[in-house]
Amino acid sequence: MPTSDNLINQAVNAIRFLSVDAIQQANSGHPGLPMGTAAIAYAIWMKHLKHNPANPDWPDRDRFILSGGHGSMMLYSLLHLTGYDLPLDQIKRFRQWNSITPGHPEYGVTPGVEATTGPLGQGFANGVGMAIAEAHLAARFNTGNHKIVDHYVYAIVTDGDLMEGVTSEAASLAGHLQLGKLIYLYDDNRISIDGSTDLSFTEDRGARFAAYNWHIQYVDDGNDLDKIDQAILNAKQDPRPSLIICRTHIGYGLPTRQDTSKAHGEPPGEEELLGAKRNLGWPEEPKFLIPEDVLEHFRRSVEKGMVLEKEWQSKFNEYQQKDPVLAAEFTRIQQTRLPVDWERSLPIFDPDPKGLATRAASGKVINAISEEIPELMGGSADLTPSNNTWIQASEPFQASNPSGRYIHFGVREHAMAAIVNGLALHKGVIPFAGTFLVFSDYMRPALRLSALSHTPSIWIFTHDSIGLGEDGPTHQPIEHLAALRAIPNMVVIRPADANEVSEAWRYAITNRQGPSLLALTRQAVPTLNRSLFSSASGVQTGAYVLADLGDMSPQIILMASGSEVSLIVEAGQRLAIEGVGVRLVSFPSWELFERQSLETQENILPPALTLRLAVEAGAPQGWEKWVGSNGKIIAIDRFGASAPYKEILEHFGFTPENIVSQAKQMLGFSDG
Repeated sequence: MPTSDNLINQAVNAIRFLSVDAIQQANSGHPGLPMGTAAIAYAIWMKHLKHNPANPDWPDRDRFILSGGHGSMMLYSLLHLTGYDLPLDQIKRFRQWNSITPGHPEYGVTPGVEATTGPLGQGFANGVGMAIAEAHLAARFNTGNHKIVDHYVYAIVTDGDLMEGVTSEAASLAGHLQLGKLIYLYDDNRISIDGSTDLSFTEDRGARFAAYNWHIQYVDDGNDLDKIDQAILNAKQDPRPSLIICRTHIGYGLPTRQDTSKAHGEPPGEEELLGAKRNLGWPEEPKFLIPEDVLEHFRRSVEKGMVLEKEWQSKFNEYQQKDPVLAAEFTRIQQTRLPVDWERSLPIFDPDPKGLATRAASGKVINAISEEIPELMGGSADLTPSNNTWIQASEPFQASNPSGRYIHFGVREHAMAAIVNGLALHKGVIPFAGTFLVFSDYMRPALRLSALSHTPSIWIFTHDSIGLGEDGPTHQPIEHLAALRAIPNMVVIRPADANEVSEAWRYAITNRQGPSLLALTRQAVPTLNRSLFSSASGVQTGAYVLADLGDMSPQIILMASGSEVSLIVEAGQRLAIEGVGVRLVSFPSWELFERQSLETQENILPPALTLRLAVEAGAPQGWEKWVGSNGKIIAIDRFGASAPYKEILEHFGFTPENIVSQAKQMLGFSDG
């Protein structure tokens, strides 16, 4: 039975006024987007979106991203109205302490929210990652008439999204990859916070995206549901990603604020809100009104979603009978279970005083475990040979070969990171991305969101210190480790040798609670002889005792991360020969160490052993926590230099000789 135009109009207005009543009650929020794009959202959610509110994690659901996350209250209204586990009480507690309706959508907080958005452009790029995941999984698992992976990624994007550079990077790659399951509707209201977009954004957006190889359509009235519906239908028939440019009015219906920047980011006020309700034929009272027929209309989404998932499950059961091996594998990866005994594939490296770069060791690990973990998928920002990220058992992911597991991101670091987050959020793959550590600056907003969202993205950063040598200070990270360690929930691991790299990857693969970051060397470092030193499995505790050297109890602790561990080993051996008791501590991850019990921490760093010398070729910030008031730090607090790396390290004091000298000073020994 067709739905009446009046009921549909009431449903669209319910989205608007449920949103703005919540914003007004909170006295905080952004009414402009919900008022202006409610009809677009209705068209997506009620006419096209394949989802099941009773099971937000159904693998073959369509994904919806509100990239303009400041309009979060519209998304919460949709989730409540269509029957997700988001009660009206939580709508009324918008932006309040301990509510599940925060100011911007947060993945993992609100049922049905697919991505943490708000920093503009991030959601746009996340969606590209989700579309890559869909295309890859479809190529891997669909057989003949059995399409068990067949869904779209929708987003509402804004002027601000399209202005951000990350969007240009992501859109360029999406067009190249012909991600036809990507359908974005652009809220073209021509207003930004500063005023009209004529102030700063006058390019032909449609032409720009057409040049990216996107399918472009125009809807001249963002409230015309029939035109929006038809545009989405057209988009589904085109093999390219689609941008539907909808001419909208920010704050639609507000008497004095519609089409002004005042509608963007502040509550309308009681009189303005009442005026909007009168303008659009909505009852002034009560607040948070949801007419029964409107709620019944929206809640049909629950039954419809259950039917859709049941139909899919029936198809999957048939698929399971036809190909039980593939079906079991699909189930395994959706449940984020790793293959049995995958850890046996982790390489064990023989002792080698010449050693190899930890980036090279990482490459060996990737290729060993990728044979056992087919869902491992990733790439590099045009630095594949330098980052050692290539998966030899795979081909590149391309439009012509979506089964490929290696993504050539191009020189698009920011988009790469946001896309990898989208891959992780989609599920079904374990994604990683590589570039130089210094370029983590270009990625930081997406790195931060991976941590905030507890997204298990894996970040591979090579060329991790001044040890990269001749490329000089533009490419030599100094403050980067400290900055990355400052991000809550980001686990930074800086392995000392090849076997610590294996252990770092063990952690990264098994960690599903948040992002893991590996900082790796360009230069070769010795592979420690583990018959003389403790097992590299100590990486799992963040810090561990490599050895106690000398004939007496330790008098001093030498601690380091990464390539500097081999320096403290040599320095410690020299001190031991001179009769000093030395404890050597490899300290690859502060975050993992902080998670250990106090007893474990004190076993490694005894409180009574206060003479502690830390060595790291980066900024000293943060090490004072571990060395204490009697400790010392050999670090670098200026930019690097261009020269062969051994000369640079020597000039900056990263030598066994300087470590010995500094230790003796701390012990009160003469250096003569």
